[in-house]
Amino acid sequence: MDHSGRVVVITGGSRGIGRAIALQFAGEMAKIILVHYDPDESAACETVQMLKEMGVTAESHKIDVSSRDDVVAFFKDLTLRYGKVDVLVNNAGITRDNLLLRMSEKDWDLVLNVNLKSVFNCTQAVLKPMIKQRQGAIVNISSVVGQIGNASQVNYSASKAGIMGFTKSIAREVASRNITVNAVAPGYIETEMTAALSEDVKQAFMSQIPLGRLGSTEDVAGAVYWLCSSAARYITGQVIHVNGGMFM
Repeated sequence: MDHSGRVVVITGGSRGIGRAIALQFAGEMAKIILVHYDPDESAACETVQMLKEMGVTAESHKIDVSSRDDVVAFFKDLTLRYGKVDVLVNNAGITRDNLLLRMSEKDWDLVLNVNLKSVFNCTQAVLKPMIKQRQGAIVNISSVVGQIGNASQVNYSASKAGIMGFTKSIAREVASRNITVNAVAPGYIETEMTAALSEDVKQAFMSQIPLGRLGSTEDVAGAVYWLCSSAARYITGQVIHVNGGMFM
């Protein structure tokens, strides 16, 4: 199927997994809209420049995806300009790790708002245009810790487990409109965050991974792109684990 011209929105799209997903979609010459909330625009500008050098129509917007009003305004403007949204990838996420006994209410609320409420905000905002065009693909980025848990990450784990339940429920609601909704749950992926870990910590992680290595952002991007392709048109409500066998 020729997907050229699809309008693709990626939250948390300025760097890491979000950037890799954007570059994956660039191969079909999609129109790519990146959403980020970085303190500065440098990473987002760099990603947009990479996409434009590939001949892709690309733009970035600094949006607080935990704000319902900001998200509604953003998608309203987007659909007025492009007339449609074909793909939404809910990738925005943060961590504020601590043991539960030491975790502040502020850090609990912040992680749940950015990681989970944003998925509600963006998905709800994009559903009307997708239902109108009777097609669309939504992929939510969860995490292996949403399945198995992780000490000092009760807020992050809860948000990612919530994404799994959200994905399955909304998939049932919109399947009759030819809209697929799936999740990808990465394991330990080589990003800026994991690059800062000591070798001992990395080795401890890898000892839990049958494939014996950390995953790459491209590993995750490939799964996301496949779920948005015609090859996966009969797949919805699923959680695809990309973790080298860490969770089976």
